[in-house]
Amino acid sequence: MTHSDPTTLAEQLLAHSRGVAFFDLIGLEILEAEPGRSVARVRMQPELANPVGLMHGGVIASLIDTGIAYALLLQEDVQDALHAGRSLVTVDLRVKYLRPVSAGSITCESRVVRMGRQIIHADAIVTNDAGKEVARGDAIYTTAQPGPNQPEPGGVGL
Repeated sequence: MTHSDPTTLAEQLLAHSRGVAFFDLIGLEILEAEPGRSVARVRMQPELANPVGLMHGGVIASLIDTGIAYALLLQEDVQDALHAGRSLVTVDLRVKYLRPVSAGSITCESRVVRMGRQIIHADAIVTNDAGKEVARGDAIYTTAQPGPNQPEPGGVGL
């Protein structure tokens, strides 16, 4: 299959990410995306705090899940699946929380570990502004046909 220029596709993907309502809600930014790797960031804000004032673990998990997805979206096999009408889905997501976050921003660097025919393995490291690890995550993804009540994929293959 002939693919678009990866640079152009990456630019389209980054532009598309700036219009995702959920990302706006939690302040998630995709900073870099290339085949097999991405960098994403979330800044602490009062709305993201748990009852004791720390960044909610679900925000960190969302950052990891999204960062890994963006590392996958430019992979040729994933693009082929998306163009064939399949969707990229998370099968398993594990997060190990290492340090609390009460201020500043956290950055997630994600990478694809193994692209199997049906199962994709990826991992991520989240660091704070001082470069200290906040969390580590790993995930398994696959592609699947959209269900009967799901919209067809659109945009840049999302």
